[in-house]
Amino acid sequence: MTLTPLVYWAQRHEDIYLRVELTDAQNIDVCVHENVLQFRAQGHGAKGQNEYEFSLEFVLPVKPEVSHRSTQRQVNITVRKEQRGWWERLTKQERKPVFLAPDFDRWLDESDAEMEIREKEEKRNRLKASRHTEDDFVSLKTGFLFIYNLVQFLGFSWIFVNMTVRLYIFGQDSLYDTFHTISDVMFFCQILATVEVLNAAFGVVKTGVFPTLIQVVGRNFILFIIFGSLEEMHNRPVVFFVFYLWSAIEIFRYPFYMLGCFNTEWKTLTWLRYTIWIPLYPLGVLAEAVAVIQSIPIFDETKLFTIRLPKAIGTSVSFSYVLFVYLVLMILGLFINFRHLYKQRKRRFRTKKRKAN
Repeated sequence: MTLTPLVYWAQRHEDIYLRVELTDAQNIDVCVHENVLQFRAQGHGAKGQNEYEFSLEFVLPVKPEVSHRSTQRQVNITVRKEQRGWWERLTKQERKPVFLAPDFDRWLDESDAEMEIREKEEKRNRLKASRHTEDDFVSLKTGFLFIYNLVQFLGFSWIFVNMTVRLYIFGQDSLYDTFHTISDVMFFCQILATVEVLNAAFGVVKTGVFPTLIQVVGRNFILFIIFGSLEEMHNRPVVFFVFYLWSAIEIFRYPFYMLGCFNTEWKTLTWLRYTIWIPLYPLGVLAEAVAVIQSIPIFDETKLFTIRLPKAIGTSVSFSYVLFVYLVLMILGLFINFRHLYKQRKRRFRTKKRKAN
């Protein structure tokens, strides 16, 4: 004798939902043939552990594709209607099969189902609007970062090419007028570089705030305090070496970031961006240290930035003491940034090796 499980049904405008009360169902076979759904499975139902089966001939056409999902307590079946609409009953025969009952957990009247559709549509529209807003923000952020990196790349490229051409044409004489020919563009680029600290602080880019702050503040200290405030430093060859080493690093760093805005990579540029700093960064710090040391006698002589104490004390604090402290901080900053950049390089190429494997 064929054993029939309890089956509960509900509908929406496009789907029929069936819930078969069968615990731990196995060997489930569900299909739709000539508008008749046939079900067979083994499990624990109303008559204990047995094989159960049933068939339903639908009142209107349905699509032959049927999906089902089995849980520990039941089997859920979804059938798609051939045409969108609301059915007066489920089966072709007017008399409802004894094993079939409404699924009141999912049951909705036609008006309630239409309201559900409207709510889903409104939710979908809200999600689309939020995604559109998020996409607009991402596009705005990408555009901003690309333009920033492009401007910096053009600025430092101009500096590097200009200094290289002048060195080739004028030789050693070009070392003594670097500040007068290059400083305006360098001032612009280094003032603009403060944006990188803000980007890191507000999460626009994923990088450490402290290493970025060390580099930007350090360079601006050398540029504005050591070179900018002392006219005697303008004609020193050390200005050439500081500017040249700074620009040599940046002409590889900024185009790498430009490509990164569009998730694009050029392997040669990636290698240069994560490698060229190894010799150039310590040399740049060394050149900055030389500039600081050369400026100390000038600050002592000119008394510039000297802190004058009250007459009762009868002395003053020379700015050169600040520079001695700064030299110590430069060494500390070198180790911090070198360690940070080395970790970045190690992480980058380790990730690439994993992807290759």
